[in-house]
Parts: sequence; C-alpha cells; structure tokens
Amino acid sequence: MKSGNAKATNREHLFKLLENATDLIRTAVDYNVILLLLFYKAISDKWNSMVSRYKSQGYGERDSYLLANEELINLYDADNGKVLTWSHVVRAPETIQEMDKALLRISEINPKLGELKTLLNRLGLTELSKGDKRGILVKLVELFNKYDFSAVDYDILGDAYQWILAKFAPTKAKEGETYTPREVIRLMVKLLDIEDGSKVLDPASGSAAMLIEAYKYVREKLGGSSPTLKLYGQDFNEVMVAIAKMNLILHNITADAEIYVGDSLVNPRFVKALKLDEDGGGADYVLANPPWNQDGYGEDRLNRPELRKVYKYGYPPNNTADWAWIQLMLWASRKKVAVVIDQGALFRGGREADIRRKVVEEDLIDAVILLPEKLFYNTSAPGVIILFDKQKPLERKGKILFINASNEYEPHPEVRRLNRLGEGHIDKIVSTYRQYKSVEGFSRVVDLKEVRNNNYNLNVTLYVQPALESIEADLEKELHDLEEITKQARETEAK
Repeated sequence: MKSGNAKATNREHLFKLLENATDLIRTAVDYNVILLLLFYKAISDKWNSMVSRYKSQGYGERDSYLLANEELINLYDADNGKVLTWSHVVRAPETIQEMDKALLRISEINPKLGELKTLLNRLGLTELSKGDKRGILVKLVELFNKYDFSAVDYDILGDAYQWILAKFAPTKAKEGETYTPREVIRLMVKLLDIEDGSKVLDPASGSAAMLIEAYKYVREKLGGSSPTLKLYGQDFNEVMVAIAKMNLILHNITADAEIYVGDSLVNPRFVKALKLDEDGGGADYVLANPPWNQDGYGEDRLNRPELRKVYKYGYPPNNTADWAWIQLMLWASRKKVAVVIDQGALFRGGREADIRRKVVEEDLIDAVILLPEKLFYNTSAPGVIILFDKQKPLERKGKILFINASNEYEPHPEVRRLNRLGEGHIDKIVSTYRQYKSVEGFSRVVDLKEVRNNNYNLNVTLYVQPALESIEADLEKELHDLEEITKQARETEAK
C-alpha cells in the first residue's frame, strides 16, 4: 500500500477514481468514508508538496513543516514531533487503524476541524477495519494510493467533493437529508449578484455549497483574483459541519469562513461574529435552502425574550417553520436575501398569512420565482425562490416581480425521474429579474395594491400563467398528407 509510485492526477483520473470508489462501497459502507479519504489524501499531497518547496528554498525540515502548517492546515504535530500526512501513516493494510488515530489528532490540533472527531466516531474506521468490511477499506486505500493530488487544482478537488455529495443525494434524501442542486444554487447567487468585500450568511449551511458558490461567483467577477468575502454558516448536524469545513478547505477557502454547529432558529451562534444588534443587519447577503415545513417551531418554542427581535412579524404555526426561517434571514441581513422554500409558504392561511401580510406591507419582497417541478431529490414539488431587498431602488418600491419559470427545465442527464435548470434557463431568469420586466407568459411586475386585493396571496400562478405553446402548421402539407392517407385507406378497403 505504498504511495511512492502514485501518478499525477487530472480531472479525468480523479472522477474515474471516485466512480471506482463508489462502485466498491455500494451500500456497504457510509459514503462519507470516500469524502474523508479524498480530503485526507488530497490535503496530505498538497502539504507534502509545500514542504518540498520550502526545503528547496533552503529551509530546514522542521521549519518547512511549520511553514506548510501555516499555509494549509496543521499536518505536523509539533508537540509530538510527528508528521500526520497520508504518506507517513498509510503504509500497510493494518495502518488503516493508524489513519483513524492520525485524523483524530488532526482534529485536535486544528481548531477549525474540531467536528471531524464526530465524523470519525460516526464512521468508526478502526472497527470497520477489523470487521467483514475491512476488505472494502483496504481496496479504497489502495485505490487512492495510486494517485498524487498535489498538482490538482482546488476547483477540481472541490467539484469532485460536490460530485460525491450529488451521487449519494438520492439515497440520503430517503433518510431525510436535503441536497440543493448546484444549478439552483448558481441561480440564487446570480440573482443576489454578491459584491466583493461582503459578509455572506447561510443559516442552514449543510455542506457549505451555497457559501462556496458565492465565493466562486465573486472570484469570477474579479477575473480570478481572490475575493475578500467573509463567509458564515450554521447547521444543526455536527457531521454536516465537519463535511462543510472539509469542503471549504478543498476549495482553498479557509481564511474568512466560519461554520457553527447549532439550531439557528433558537440559537443563532453567528450573531456575535456578525456583530448583530437589536435590529440585526450584520450580513450583507443571506441565502439558504432551509428544511421545508419543519415542525416544532411554534410560539411555545420561539417566544423567548432574546428572540423576539428576530420574530417580530409573528410566530409561525407549530407544523411549519418556513416563515420562521424567512424572518431569521431578514433579521440577519443588511441588503438582500434569497431563500428557496416550499411554495405553500406563498399562500397558506392562519399565522403564516398574518406574517406574510406584514412582510408585504413593509415592501421587503422584491421577486417571487416559481421553479420547475422535480428539481430536488427529496420532493417532486417545484419549490420557489423568494428574493427580499432591504434597499429597494425607488423604481421597484411598491412592486413585486413574479416569474413563472415552471417550464424552464431540461431532463436530468443522470437521474431519469429528475429535471434540472440549464444555463440558458438560469440566464433567462436572471436577465428578467435584473431588468425587472414583464414578459408575456413568463413574468409580471405587480403593484402591491393587487397583492392586497388578493389577500396577500403570493402564489405565482395567480399573477403569471405560462404561455401556451403555439402550434405552427403547414396547412397545404397537412391537407396533402390527409389526402394520401384517405387514398391508401380506400385502396386497402377495395383489396
């Protein structure tokens, strides 16, 4: 299992490796094992490459280790004088147990990777390496040993990481985990048009995919230069936080990114970092795909003195927290909010209708976009994106743009039962939003007076019905074809 003969890796090699890895584990081993091995091997190879570079510049061995620690993450345990990289630890089948110990120590000497310990406990590599699944682990390690990731671009590594998450999204959806398709995230980020130097928050951050896409979008706007964004996220699931932090590192985003563990609705831990005061507004942009129709967050749970400033428009019913999430995001934002949510939040009555009325009357809603159905792994429901703007330009005040994008999709290339947004669909939606224009059968700018008259119902189809496809027919050709069919029928009848 030596890795000394590992070959340089490109995108094609990497994705082939991952396909082989997923074939190996099937459903026998938690897919997070592949995420963990990819992270550990890639970061180790890059760290080793940095050490070699520092040595070539004349630095001693220990100094080279310490400099690589500063540049990437701590893979040299200075207290114990140990190198914890893959190549130092994984030398034989029995050292899979040593890998578990090394990763545990890495979680201890890297404060930002503290949640890695929870993931390791969940996976139980040591126990797996002793049981009947040991052979699978050995083959996985041998597979990763064949390749050297030191020269692989961070974006490729990040894409590979996201590919694994997407690959197992249908399986995890059955277990209750949510996965937001990359194209939906791209659409949300483009709609927000995030500026460099901003603070960006995702209070339901999952794998941090939205924060990463925000970073990549701004970097592209800057022509490839590194953005000066500050990224903040929080997720209830400690394992997902560990995955998010590994995801950020593989995308080479480490300096200004903080991900917290906790229940954002009752304990928003990002408050202090964002310096949120009574009126909120610490994050320039807030975006999220929170759990849809989450129960257990009614008045009994949210009516606390420290949370009243957050839920100032009212408390949602106990059976759906959609408008609790929206209020949290509004409170935390200074400029714009983009949330993808169940479309029922647009028109349900009761407490939600009362909250919706207050938000509409404060003229915070900029646009409501109905998405196509079958975009998400865990539901066939279409979902909607609601855009809020606390700094609405004068020409948009007193108005809401409704976009009916229900027909803007193409078949998913890999999952037969799903659809997806193509780049053309994304561009069409974004262009319409930026121009804030009415397009027959697709979008309409609606005055708040009309929304009031509809009892604050924001259902998109109430304002925009998709245009019926016109059928262009060549009448002369159709008549000729009909005559031919009739002639053939007569000949058949005569015979």
